[in-house]
Amino acid sequence: MPGEWKDASGVIVTTTPMIEGRPIQDYCGIVVGEVIVGANLFRDMFANIRDIVGGRSGSYERILQRARDEAIAELQAEAASRGGNAVVGIDLDYEVIGNSGSMLMVSASGTAVKV
Repeated sequence: MPGEWKDASGVIVTTTPMIEGRPIQDYCGIVVGEVIVGANLFRDMFANIRDIVGGRSGSYERILQRARDEAIAELQAEAASRGGNAVVGIDLDYEVIGNSGSMLMVSASGTAVKV
């Protein structure tokens, strides 16, 4: 189905409040997955050069993708541990943290349900 994603755990995740054609049987609670990644000095240096000359920062994009995938995987694991087989209403948030803004936090939250 469009808008939903499932990994090897079998837990469906979606940003929508319901899954079309699959009625919610039970609500298992709010679940959260959080990942904090640090920036690397050399990666920062090359990203700054790209900012000057233009272009995308592939190294940052890969780190961001990995952090997002890990946060969603944590969310799915927590949902499964509560007896859920899906998470609806997923929200992804990104925050720069640390004294010098050298770390990035990705958090995924939603409602674990049984469908």
